[in-house]
Amino acid sequence: MIALITGATSGIGKSTALEFAKNGYDLIITGRRQERLTELKAELSQKYKVKICDLCFDVRVEGQVNKAINSLSNDFKTIDVLVNNAGLAAGLSSIQQGKLEHWEQMIDTNIKGLLYVTKHVAALMIPNKKGHIINLGSIAGKEVYANGNVYCATKHAVDALNKGMRIDLLPHGIKVSSINPGMVETEFSIVRFDGDEERAKKVYENIVPLKPEDIAETIYWMASRPAHVNINDLIIMPTIQANSTTVLRHPLV
Repeated sequence: MIALITGATSGIGKSTALEFAKNGYDLIITGRRQERLTELKAELSQKYKVKICDLCFDVRVEGQVNKAINSLSNDFKTIDVLVNNAGLAAGLSSIQQGKLEHWEQMIDTNIKGLLYVTKHVAALMIPNKKGHIINLGSIAGKEVYANGNVYCATKHAVDALNKGMRIDLLPHGIKVSSINPGMVETEFSIVRFDGDEERAKKVYENIVPLKPEDIAETIYWMASRPAHVNINDLIIMPTIQANSTTVLRHPLV
């Protein structure tokens, strides 16, 4: 079994790679930071004795995606699971104060990047009449919150694409699923706030958020259902979070 995981160099993507390797999957891990890919490849190969292919490219650049997927050896072309994990939030501003570069970064990564990777990997899955595509959505794709405008829009797009893919790929025997997390403590907020670690820490103050491992375990569970079972859409939240903006904070945590 082979799984391709985008954005595998940190957070949910890295934890997902660890979870699939632990369960005997050979992996194609992708990301933009070659040194992290190299480290992860060595760790997984040594610990779990699985085969690892690392591909360093930017999902936002279709030419890079095409070249990377086409470079796969025959041993790695029969992809059973694609986890479209690469994504980000950039900025937290009102629509009138938003930065154009933040908008383009989110649209290019969260929507176009997901599309580019899916198109090229689906082309490998279709002849085999099987496969499973799991898209990383967000609670922000189910609701809209103040100053989340464009990020929420991109995750709503992922929600719509997930449904569209499910229809389009149904005749080819390919499963399509979406997992939509609430608050998960990763590099997410550091990236959103342009590296401001102090501001990022405040997001998770006095709460117990989800961990990347929680999402990774759930993704593997989705992928490991019997052939006749597909988890179309799943929302996963920490116990302390009711929706995007209702969070129970406790000073003793």
